[in-house]
Amino acid sequence: MANRDALRAFQSRLAGRLQAARTSGVSASWLAVEAGEAKYLFPLGHAGEIFPWKPPQAVPYTEPWFLGVANLRGGLYGVVQLSSFVSGTPIPLATSEAARAQSRLVALNELLEVNCALLIDRLVGLRGVEAFTASASPAAGSPAWLGHAYTDAAGERWQEINLQALSQQPQFLSIAVGA
Repeated sequence: MANRDALRAFQSRLAGRLQAARTSGVSASWLAVEAGEAKYLFPLGHAGEIFPWKPPQAVPYTEPWFLGVANLRGGLYGVVQLSSFVSGTPIPLATSEAARAQSRLVALNELLEVNCALLIDRLVGLRGVEAFTASASPAAGSPAWLGHAYTDAAGERWQEINLQALSQQPQFLSIAVGA
């Protein structure tokens, strides 16, 4: 029970900081998340509301990374498992209660006009350019939605994902198997 309360408090603080960053010009540029074994940065202007994990309703004949649809605050959203989409391979969902409690659905900003939420394994917080010691451009031939890769002081690699570019990719929009 204490872990659940602490998690809710963290989520409330993070939501408040996200709102403050959007309205006051704070230097935070990204929402930092973990999905699978990777660390990602979502531009704050592209990320929308953050929801607790709730299993979506499965949709038949769709790609393994498309988990189904979920009713999130009265809106119908397609749910994409980010780690599976990026890797191109099916990845089993977390089965432990602790892991599921940390999972979140990050909706794309409504301005992107795609009712989609990305399943991530853990919210890390907000990050600004000052949190990183180095950056590298995407490798030649990388998908258009991959941004710069950043390295933090601990040597961890963070990959920026341009959610706007991702939301316009035919591969991302084509959820039918074999489409």
